Amino acid sequence: TALAAGSNMLLSPAVTVAFGRAGALAPDGRCKPFSQSADGIGRAEGCAVVVLKRFSDALRDGDRVLAVITATTVNSDGRSNGLMAPSPAAQRALLETAYARAGLDPATVDYVEAHGTGTPLGDPIEAGALADVLGRKRHPDQPLLLGSVKSNLGHLEAAAGVAGLVKAVLALHHGIIPGSLHCARPALDDERLRVVTEPEPWPRYGGTATAGVSAFGFGGTNAHAVLEEWQPSRPAERALNTYASAGLLQLSDADPTRVRHTAAALADWLDTPAGSAARIHDIGRT
Repeated sequence: TALAAGSNMLLSPAVTVAFGRAGALAPDGRCKPFSQSADGIGRAEGCAVVVLKRFSDALRDGDRVLAVITATTVNSDGRSNGLMAPSPAAQRALLETAYARAGLDPATVDYVEAHGTGTPLGDPIEAGALADVLGRKRHPDQPLLLGSVKSNLGHLEAAAGVAGLVKAVLALHHGIIPGSLHCARPALDDERLRVVTEPEPWPRYGGTATAGVSAFGFGGTNAHAVLEEWQPSRPAERALNTYASAGLLQLSDADPTRVRHTAAALADWLDTPAGSAARIHDIGRT
């Protein structure tokens, strides 16, 4: 089991001042991904954490699986055009590698949670790479859906990638793609791509809901993850530890009196209809 996290705090005005002088900040503080009104980023603070586990281990342990990561890949621009102009070739190579590893036809991908900063230079480069790889051989009636959590939260910088991952995972889990904000007039002129501006159900072009998540760094690092929904045909079998399978319920507390009170409350609950219907090994495992 692993915890993967990103955190961003704005502790000094220096970077904000530098970005402002460079013309990278939106005057209204809003990120407007893929919009005709895109005019820069809004800096933001935040933290996000995900719990990662091998799929087989999660099923064995009876964990609640929110989504499955089928592939990840990372590359670097190398020498490119600078901070505001990433390499289109590196982004295309990133996407091609990611979907080859996932064994997934890029033309059947439903949705990409884009890096989508809302800058007039970066967004078209990202959209172009997505159209070249995921738009290739795509059916006209199955456009690649796009969105960016930066429209909701601002640019979380060091936490931007994991925030996008969390959004995509929760969207897969709930079966609804949230709308991207501040995009009344999309800047995309490619029919193979469409920005989601209102919540809508997953189209499931390939039969299973799929998503990509992109993140790009100032140092030239590009990352992409491929996700699929998890819809078990039946509840995963829960692992039974020795005590639970024997019908023993372990209670623990630093205060013996509280243990007795907890045991009494549990015994009372086991006499209720809900308690008597519960499986003893499920209670023990919990």
